[in-house]
Amino acid sequence: MNNRMVAMTAALLLSLPALAASSASPAPPFTLAARGGRDVSLAQYHGQVVMINFWASWCGPCRQEMPLLESIYKKYKGAGFTLLGVNVEPDSKAADEWLKQTPVSFPILYDRDSKVSKLYDVAGMPSTAIIDRSGKLRMLHRGYKPGDENEYLDSIRALIRE
Repeated sequence: MNNRMVAMTAALLLSLPALAASSASPAPPFTLAARGGRDVSLAQYHGQVVMINFWASWCGPCRQEMPLLESIYKKYKGAGFTLLGVNVEPDSKAADEWLKQTPVSFPILYDRDSKVSKLYDVAGMPSTAIIDRSGKLRMLHRGYKPGDENEYLDSIRALIRE
């Protein structure tokens, strides 16, 4: 890479609003039913970097992204990071069936009435929010295309180091 490209890349990375503490606002609190029947709340993860991935079983990009999210979770869960998969379908049966074929080890929550999705201004699938250790929403990423996981990883690594 030439010097100009390096400088432009560095400038872009340094200007990412996802990591600008001054623009961060408190992440909306929530509690949702989890796969397996228990309730899970965002508050129980205070002090960790939390990634919330809003998804649906009918969403092609969600299906493509899920195995990548699993690998991110497995790699960073011991470093103060967790991932919450929030399924947004009114009936979670299709999600449960799909997860039998593509199992994940991170918690899956059900937002059957879209209350939490609305709190996070989710407009399409998938949408991913990243929350810092102090509970501030630092990134909201809409959609997924191959390579977007690198943006997630950059944010997660930076926030784990904070």
